[in-house]
Amino acid sequence: MADTATLTAQLRALLLLTQTEEQIARTRTTQARTEAVRRELQQNADNAADRAAAITRTLRDLGGVPDVVTPALGRLGAVLKATVEQAGPLDEALLGDLSLEHQLLDRATYLKVLAQTAKQPRVVALAERLVTAHTATVEWLTVVLAETALGGPAALRPTPVQRVTGGAARLASLPARSVADAVNKVVDTTNQVSEAAAAKLTAATARATVFAGAVRESLADGRNASLEEGERQARRASEREVAEVIHDTRTELGALRADELPITGYGELTGPDAVKAVKELRSAADIEAVIRFEEENKNRSSVVGAAQTQLAALAKEAVGVS
Repeated sequence: MADTATLTAQLRALLLLTQTEEQIARTRTTQARTEAVRRELQQNADNAADRAAAITRTLRDLGGVPDVVTPALGRLGAVLKATVEQAGPLDEALLGDLSLEHQLLDRATYLKVLAQTAKQPRVVALAERLVTAHTATVEWLTVVLAETALGGPAALRPTPVQRVTGGAARLASLPARSVADAVNKVVDTTNQVSEAAAAKLTAATARATVFAGAVRESLADGRNASLEEGERQARRASEREVAEVIHDTRTELGALRADELPITGYGELTGPDAVKAVKELRSAADIEAVIRFEEENKNRSSVVGAAQTQLAALAKEAVGVS
C-alpha cells in the first residue's frame, strides 16, 4: 500500500509539471524563428498533452482519484512563468525551461525505480517513455542555449521586452559616462532622426545600459541610415565600444547592407547559392548577420532554415552533442 501511495504521489507531481511543460511549449511557438521550429514546438506541446493523458490513466489504474485541479494549476504555472520571465533576457527563460525538463527527467527516473521495486510493469513502461522524451528535450534546450552562448540567434526569438533587457545587459559593463558622451556626439552629428527620437536617445544616454533598447524603439523611417551614419561617426571619433554597440544593433535589426555581410556578393546570390554559402560559415556572429538580414529583407525561408541548421551544428559541436 505504501508503494502505491508513493507511486501515486510521484505521478501527481509529474502530471502537474507536464501540464506546465505543455503550456510553455504552446507559448514558445509564438517565438519560433522558423516554421520548422514552430512545428517542432507544436509537436512537443501535443506530445506533452499525450503524456499528461497517459499519466492520468495510470493514476486511475492505481486507484488514484482523477485530478481536475492539477491541469488548471499547470496552466496557471505556465502563465506565471511566461509573465515573470519577460523581465529577464531570453537565456534566463530558457534556463528556466531546462530546469523544468531536468526535474521532469529526474522524477521520471525515480518513478521508474519505484515502479520496478513495486513490480508495476505498466508504470515502468510509462516512466521509460517519460525518460526518453525528457532526455531528448534536455538535449534540444542545451543546444538552443549553446546557440545563444555562441552569439548567434537561437531557434527562439526573444520577446520585445527580452530584447531590451538583453541589450541592457550587454551594455552594463561599458563605462556609462563614456558611452553617454559618445552617443550624444553621434546624436548631434546625425540629423536623420526625428525630434522625438533624439529626445528619447538623450534620455537613454543618461542611463547608458538601456541605449540599445531605446535605439530600437525610437528611430523612425530614417533609422537604418541614421544608425549607419552614427556608427561611422563613432568609428571616426575612435569610440570603438559605441560603434560596436550600434553595429550590433544594426545587425539585430537586419539593417546591415548586403555588402557588409560575411558572404562576398551576397546581394546577387540566388536562394540555392545563398544556402550553399551559409553552410560554409563557421562563426555564430556571421550566421546571425545573415539570418537577421534575410528576415528583414529577402525573407527566404530556405536560407534562414539553412543558417539556423548551421548554427545548431556549431552549438552541438560546442556542447558535445552528436
